[in-house]
Amino acid sequence: MAWNVVIAGGGFAGASAARRLERLMPKQSARLLLVNDVNFLLYTPFLPEAAAGTLEPRHVVTPLRDILKRTNLRLGAVCGHDPERRTVTVQTHEDEVEELAYDQFLVAVGSVSRSLPVPGLHEHAIGFKSLADAIWLRNHVIETLEQANATEDPERQRELLTYVFVGGGYSGLEALAELQDFAADAMDRYPRARLRGMRWILVEAMDRVLPEVPPDLAGYALRELRGRGIDVRLGTRLDEAGADSALLSTGERIPTRTIVWTAGVAPHPSLASLALPLDERGKVRVDEYMRVDGLSGVWAIGDCAAVPDPGKDGRGPCPPTAQHAVRQGPAVAHNIAAELGVATRPRRFGYRARAAFVNLGRYKAVGKLGPASFRGFIAWWMARTYHMSQIPGAARKIRAVVDWTVGLPFRRDVAEVGSIGHPRPLRAEVYARGGTHRPLD
Repeated sequence: MAWNVVIAGGGFAGASAARRLERLMPKQSARLLLVNDVNFLLYTPFLPEAAAGTLEPRHVVTPLRDILKRTNLRLGAVCGHDPERRTVTVQTHEDEVEELAYDQFLVAVGSVSRSLPVPGLHEHAIGFKSLADAIWLRNHVIETLEQANATEDPERQRELLTYVFVGGGYSGLEALAELQDFAADAMDRYPRARLRGMRWILVEAMDRVLPEVPPDLAGYALRELRGRGIDVRLGTRLDEAGADSALLSTGERIPTRTIVWTAGVAPHPSLASLALPLDERGKVRVDEYMRVDGLSGVWAIGDCAAVPDPGKDGRGPCPPTAQHAVRQGPAVAHNIAAELGVATRPRRFGYRARAAFVNLGRYKAVGKLGPASFRGFIAWWMARTYHMSQIPGAARKIRAVVDWTVGLPFRRDVAEVGSIGHPRPLRAEVYARGGTHRPLD
């Protein structure tokens, strides 16, 4: 008899679970199926470098078929779940709907950018969660430089050259630091824009940045950002996002065409369509073995699951980080195998985070490794070394090193490639209008 194991989600958590199940389960004993919206694993810590052109975008993703040898990959999304019949409903990219039976079901659908009821946020802000977000943002920054260099209107230049980032956590600081570094490097090629100068603003509702790291490291990061001319507004919220301005909780209205929203993450909204118990944060309730409360043969891990954090003695969920997800995957794979009688008895999730690094651009970072703290160049070198060790697949490791090495003696590319993936129709009037990318006004 072959067991059916269905995995929803191919991010760090789902992919690492599938890889371990391939090693644990004998070939004839299990049919593994992974459902994901794309056919690659995105290495999210490198998103800022992809946005800034330090790494080629294709080199921050790993095709799932390269790292999964026995697992069947289905492009689509799990949109329904019947725990009594042990079936899940999958909607493919061709809008076909099929029902799949399972013996074991693992939910690892991850998270999305956390949204708040800020007027205009959905219409005028961009998140920073996917590869598409990173590529769009890079193209957008280049386009603002181009338009600012082409206009003589000082008010329009001020709007175009002001960039507002909301959220002072890991992703917000890294995205801001890398993109500001990229734009400063590119500015030499835009003489009119250079005369006006850029303005980069970080808005954070708390009274400090980087609440995940010790206060001394957060203070160092804050001084570094401000030393580079970045205007950091602590204890401040975004109250309204507009097409050409951002209204802050202080009452100040900032002229800008760029609002980047990085204020945390929320569990994937697809959980609402599945028959799963959710906590007050919208995460799946699980125990220390990653079993879903009250359901047989159903498990949940990663950003979408409230896995008890051993570092907090189980009094709170694990933080939504890659290093927790890649360790929950193998742990739940062992427990699934144990449930099917292949592995030894189930094990509690026991990982305690020991390392955390935040890249600040310009060969600087802050980080901690166990009780030790690091800052400056040594932290930047340690962060790159750590991430290099974690990229799945030898080919992607080599390509990332080549990108970094080749980029050292050369200036960054400022080609705006917004039309890639959006071919123009075969009509002359479309060619006459120009590009297909999203306009600034």
